[in-house]
Amino acid sequence: MTGGTDQAPVLEVVDLTKHFPVKKGIIRRTVGQVYAVDGVSFRVGEGETLGLVGESGCGKSTVARTVLRLLEPTGGTIRLDGRDITHLPKSELRPYRREMQIIFQDPFSSLNPRMSAGDIVGEPLQVHDIARGKAKDKMAAELFDQVGLRRSQMSAFPHEFSGGQRQRISIARALAGNPRFLVCDEPTSALDVSVQAQVLNLMRRLQRELGLTLLFISHNLAVVHHVADRVGVMYLGRIVELAPTRGLFASPQHPYTRMLLAAVPDLSLAAKPRTAVGGEVPNPLDPPTGCAFHPRCPHANERCRREVPLLLRAKAIDGDSVACHAVEEGRLEPAAFAAV
Repeated sequence: MTGGTDQAPVLEVVDLTKHFPVKKGIIRRTVGQVYAVDGVSFRVGEGETLGLVGESGCGKSTVARTVLRLLEPTGGTIRLDGRDITHLPKSELRPYRREMQIIFQDPFSSLNPRMSAGDIVGEPLQVHDIARGKAKDKMAAELFDQVGLRRSQMSAFPHEFSGGQRQRISIARALAGNPRFLVCDEPTSALDVSVQAQVLNLMRRLQRELGLTLLFISHNLAVVHHVADRVGVMYLGRIVELAPTRGLFASPQHPYTRMLLAAVPDLSLAAKPRTAVGGEVPNPLDPPTGCAFHPRCPHANERCRREVPLLLRAKAIDGDSVACHAVEEGRLEPAAFAAV
């Protein structure tokens, strides 16, 4: 793991929001908004891996797709290498598509079943006018070598591969345009446990060799602990804690982060009792007032119920930022956790 926030960021996101209108009736009148992403800010330095974690429905994947402009942002700013791409029209955005790619969660549904694996990997080379004909086939074959697939498999179709092999095809396709920034949207969650480590090790090797910058989305804390330099913890469309991986897992600040870590099973001989995360994520159509976590938080007070906390630097760990009134007011005792 390399990189850091002291370098010029490859990606910078400021106050990103994505709201989905809720429409009802024959005339499809807008009656509300789903606040999927509600003011997210972060930076990812060159060669760095930033992990985004949180429960299902917290907005992780929406952040990923909005950053890549697969979804249009409602507000905020997205900068790639300092260039504002937030509102670029599709015609002007196309050159940036080469520089930012995505690996989806389900490798089977993200691959065209009517195309051979070689054509799938070679398609971006043709779309971006990188290579055609025999040159394209040669480059696709080299990408197969790079991700650990045999060239003889290029004529096979997606259904003829295992789940891990299909994800390798997805990785090869994402690398075809020689991107600088790669979004990994839960790339191992659909794979068998025995295959997950192989794919993660492949991605880490490729990151070192190619100097890739990663935004790694996952609900698996153990995976994020393994691959990320820094971790952002999301809750109901907001980042509530952002910290270097080692510090966050050793001494989490936000009550929600502590609850997530406390719920991770411990299989060691000296295992301590674990506590499940209580309650459920609120409805993003009707979020709570103040801190969105206050209905589930044992440390909430009246200020938490009425005032939205800002993402501020915590005193306990250098470089740790946390959005929590209880931490800001010193009402929480330091927490210590063993590594996941």
